[in-house]
Amino acid sequence: MTGMGTEARTSALTTAVEDGIAVVTLDLPGESVNKFSRAVKDEFTEVFAELQRDAAVRAIVIISGKRDVFVAGADIEEFVALRSAEEATRLSRDGQAMLDHVAASPKPIVAAVHGACLGGGLELILACQYRVVTDHPKTMLGAPEVQLGIIPGAGGCNRLPRVVGLRGALEMILTGKNIRAAKAFKMGLVDELVPPPILRSVAIAAARRLASGPGGGRRRPGGVAGWFFDRSALGQSIVLKRARTMTLKQTGGHYPAPLAALDTIRFSLSKGVELGLRYEAERFGQMAMTDVSRRLVEVFFATTALKKDPGVPAPAPSPRRVDRLGILGAGFMGSGIAAIAAGQAGVEVRLKDADLPRVGAGLRAAAGIVNERVRRRSITRREGARQLALVSGGSDYTGFHAADLVIEAVFEDLEVKRQVVREVEAVVRPTCIFASNTSTIPISRIAEASIRPETVIGMHFFSPVQRMPLLEVIVGERTAVETTVTAVAFGRRMGKTVIVVRDRPGFFVNRILSPYINEAVRLLVEGVPIETVDRAMAAWGFPVGPITLLDEVGLDVAAKAGSVMQEAFGERLRQALDLGALVADKRLGRKNGRGFFLYRDGKRAGVDPTAYRVLGLAPTAPPADEDVVAERLAFAMLNEAARALEEGVVRQPRDGDIGALFGIGFPAFRGGPFRTLDALGARAAVGTLGRLASLHGDRFLPAASLVEQADHGGRYYPSHW
Repeated sequence: MTGMGTEARTSALTTAVEDGIAVVTLDLPGESVNKFSRAVKDEFTEVFAELQRDAAVRAIVIISGKRDVFVAGADIEEFVALRSAEEATRLSRDGQAMLDHVAASPKPIVAAVHGACLGGGLELILACQYRVVTDHPKTMLGAPEVQLGIIPGAGGCNRLPRVVGLRGALEMILTGKNIRAAKAFKMGLVDELVPPPILRSVAIAAARRLASGPGGGRRRPGGVAGWFFDRSALGQSIVLKRARTMTLKQTGGHYPAPLAALDTIRFSLSKGVELGLRYEAERFGQMAMTDVSRRLVEVFFATTALKKDPGVPAPAPSPRRVDRLGILGAGFMGSGIAAIAAGQAGVEVRLKDADLPRVGAGLRAAAGIVNERVRRRSITRREGARQLALVSGGSDYTGFHAADLVIEAVFEDLEVKRQVVREVEAVVRPTCIFASNTSTIPISRIAEASIRPETVIGMHFFSPVQRMPLLEVIVGERTAVETTVTAVAFGRRMGKTVIVVRDRPGFFVNRILSPYINEAVRLLVEGVPIETVDRAMAAWGFPVGPITLLDEVGLDVAAKAGSVMQEAFGERLRQALDLGALVADKRLGRKNGRGFFLYRDGKRAGVDPTAYRVLGLAPTAPPADEDVVAERLAFAMLNEAARALEEGVVRQPRDGDIGALFGIGFPAFRGGPFRTLDALGARAAVGTLGRLASLHGDRFLPAASLVEQADHGGRYYPSHW
């Protein structure tokens, strides 16, 4: 392994020595990404030990052989195989030992990073003496462990605060969010930022420079304030105390991993790295065995599987290419769809509305979404300008003749949508797909107006489109398989998590939301205050309560959806109150600043007491037990999820869980409605529903599938843990 150009091939690592600099390329065979499995870690340790012994090697560069990935993290399959906290602790200690050798290397080690550098990949480069990173948009660095219910366990909780300072480390570890290379450079995580073509040569030059003498790293940013808050004991104690308060507020105490990370960082800063690493491994082991971690890992596997699911039984046809998109309706939804279609999918977009002022407002709204991404530095100004150039609009169908896909986002009225179908089919090509963004109206009823019903499908986006990750693709009675796979593929190009659902009123997400909202309104009728209802479900784990959600969705939209669901399902989903009274009083929710709550400068300013008067209500009930409130609301939703699955609205429990998690913010630590029912047990769930039915009416009678599970010991998922 010595001399110019000498190479030795191993299963995952290739080593080439060039004038005393060993370039080690990590390229895991048969995998699209590099990840640290036990075998890779063993090989890594062996190769680096050999390089340390080789007198001809003066410094080492680590680089990836994958196209857009450095290291994506640890092998999750090995993680889920763990059966005890002790096993998990040993796994953490093994990873720490490997990276301790890197950190203690007498020969400088330079990381050359392009693409995703996450989890164990980030911990690897933290142990290196120098980091060269590309400025490419696909280069992202992150510590996503808390999103799996664990903490960085290979030294990340110890090394990251010492490299970038406490505040930067907390931002990365507590949120689990990825950061771009430019931000990493500004934080001091990266020593050099370079274009991809020169990554290898710059890294070799840095290794050669470091081999000639100490130094070469960047000075830590931050000034006096940075020193105080990031590196002094007093400043660190202030930052950690604030971080704990904020974490508890944001998580409601439901997610233990961020708190464990805070404890680990605090311990490490006060006791030193050696003891800190041991503590980190112990806390990693504890977190790995929590139910929260298990649920979050299950969500990870479910979303990964969905990315590869064409949405139809095999063999699936290839999706058609979508290069040009027409959008009918330049309002809030239409402009949002336009912005992400241009930004994420890179397609030409043509907006149409009834008159030019509405089109202009839609174009401005789309531009606002793109410009916000520029302001947040998610994209460059040049990229923002390119995306905006893809969006145009008009008050007629000019340009629609070339569309591959048309999405309507017009008023939620069956006859209006049917009229739009007729107009569109008169101007587009026969192969053009027509998609409705309806939230409740069956696609097959809309398709009755079509001369090509096989090209009609539902694409139900959630509001706001640019933030909500879910897309429901709704298959009508006569929708062609090719139409389905094309809609699914295009939804993924737009960056959405896609589930395919059967054409039933409300589809899946609004179907399970309807009894939840109805029950919340029933509680208001019974005199329970708005604040109590919302607080109960926030404590149960939802990001906002149901009354706040009504204001967020829009009371006009909610009233229309409620009437559709009542018509479809009768007494069981009957509305307890006519929300139209609020709409008639010009209360639409957040979008016009008045609903159940008041809003000032876009921020909620508290409950509007006059909303009670408009509805003929008064908060007269004695103080309600929030657990009782939460039980009624949660079981209304869980029971409806079971009914929807019985009817084949979703193809499998996985799709329903992901729909609830990403569509309405169902608590991720519970795993979704079907994971929640499995955790409760069918017999206990049926018992609770029976008790609620005796107290509150037949709407709580348990779904037939739950009764069958209770009788025969069934469940929705096989038990893996």
